[in-house]
Amino acid sequence: MKKVILTLIGVITIAMTTNVQAQQTDLEQIETTVNYYLTGLVNNDAETLKKAFHPTATMKWIGKTYTEVNAIEGLTEGMDGTPLKEKIKTRVVSVTVAGDAANAQLEIQFPTFTYIDFMHILKIEGQWKIVSKIFYTRQDAE
Repeated sequence: MKKVILTLIGVITIAMTTNVQAQQTDLEQIETTVNYYLTGLVNNDAETLKKAFHPTATMKWIGKTYTEVNAIEGLTEGMDGTPLKEKIKTRVVSVTVAGDAANAQLEIQFPTFTYIDFMHILKIEGQWKIVSKIFYTRQDAE
C-alpha cells in the first residue's frame, strides 16, 4: 500500500512539475510576443510590431466615438522605421494565462500621456498572438 501511495505521489509531482514548466514556457513566449509589440511601437518598426499580432487582430477604443480597426493596419500606418524622438517608458503591468488564452495589461508612457493597453492573446498553431487590443489614453501632467 505504501508503494502505491508513494508511486501516486511521484506521478502527481511529475505532472505538476510538467504543468508548471509548460506554463513557464508559455509565459516566456507571451513575453516575447508582447516585446515584439512594445519594441515595434517604440522603434516605429512595423515589421517587428507585426510579429506580435494575428492578421485579423482588432484594435478598439473610445475617442470622440467608438472606433474599431484592424490592429496591424491601424498601428503600422505611417511607420517608417525611424525611432520616436520622445522618451517613452514601457511597462508590463500584468499577464494572466489560462490554457491557450492570456491577457496582458501594458502601459506606454509618453511625455504628456500614457496608453493603457489591454491585450487578448491566444496560442494559435503553437504561437502566441495578440488577437485584440483595447486601450485607454490617460492624459498626464507635464
